Amino acid sequence: MRFYRPLGQISALTFDLDDTLYDNRQVILRTEKEALSFVQNYHPSLKSLQNTDFQRLRQTLRETEPDIYHDVTEWRRRAVEQAMLNAGLSPQEAALGAEASMANFAKWRSRIDVPQETHDTLKTLAAKWPLVAITNGNAQPELFGLGDYFEFVLRAGPHGRSKPFNDMYHLAAEKLALPLGQILHVGDDLTTDVAGAICCGMQACWIKPENADLMQTADSRLLPHLEISRLASLTTLI
Repeated sequence: MRFYRPLGQISALTFDLDDTLYDNRQVILRTEKEALSFVQNYHPSLKSLQNTDFQRLRQTLRETEPDIYHDVTEWRRRAVEQAMLNAGLSPQEAALGAEASMANFAKWRSRIDVPQETHDTLKTLAAKWPLVAITNGNAQPELFGLGDYFEFVLRAGPHGRSKPFNDMYHLAAEKLALPLGQILHVGDDLTTDVAGAICCGMQACWIKPENADLMQTADSRLLPHLEISRLASLTTLI
């Protein structure tokens, strides 16, 4: 554990999810593969669809609706729906197919192997402070065994713009009825988590990726209050 700024009073902790509480890389690779296979097999006219085609549809949506990236679930659903429309499915068929695709995506997205250390750490911290999850992604903690540790979960899209915008940080403080300065946000991303939290008045803890160095990391903008390499280190703050 390394301190860069003096820590103030801590009355609650907020957490990023992906790559902060578990390794998300293989989950995403597997999920993307299964999601594409599902769409390809949904209708014969979709058999030749490739990830490059899907990415082009996403990019077009981003260009025509710049703010859609804040809601990654809706962005994906809309892209799948458009792919089905382009393949000749009716609007009703495409809407139903997109919903079915998203249900399949959620199933694979939630097959996360959460380390026991994460369970033990969150359980210990939750006995001391209220915990909240704040994510730009579409992971659903209640589907992979982490839901009970959190008072609530905030997701970009339904609950505001994605981090580092301050919408969800402010909403968390409002729902917790706490000053922003008494909340410690924990995350692995120096822009969305560290800079985003500090710029809106929260305290920030960077859980650094393996072999990362704050002083040699390109996206380092603002110093966190503290840096850890293992989640369990947070229990020393109790």
